[in-house]
Amino acid sequence: MIRFLKALILLPIAILVILLAVANRAPVTLSLDPFSQEAPEFAMQLPLFAVIFAAVMVGVVIGGMASWLAQGKTRKARRRYRREADQLRHETERLRSQNTAAGLPATLPSPQSSRFQAL
Repeated sequence: MIRFLKALILLPIAILVILLAVANRAPVTLSLDPFSQEAPEFAMQLPLFAVIFAAVMVGVVIGGMASWLAQGKTRKARRRYRREADQLRHETERLRSQNTAAGLPATLPSPQSSRFQAL
């Protein structure tokens, strides 16, 4: 079902991209020299669709890097929580193994000593 939905969404997008490329085959001058418009030093002739696709790719890369950098705090907190959970899991296993080695039954705290008593 997921493959069908992907195809249903991506197929029209692919058709539009192909139509854009075919309709914009005319060469344009891409100039990287802002001072000389008549005879630019750094200029190249490219099809318009190549310029559009390159601009989209650069935008995707810059947007991906920006979102990756913005999520740094979340990734750091997630690593910290994962380490804490692992430490607590190992401590729980160690305490359980000590109780079984000593022949003590696993006990639950009594309701009177619980911190979370109903008010």
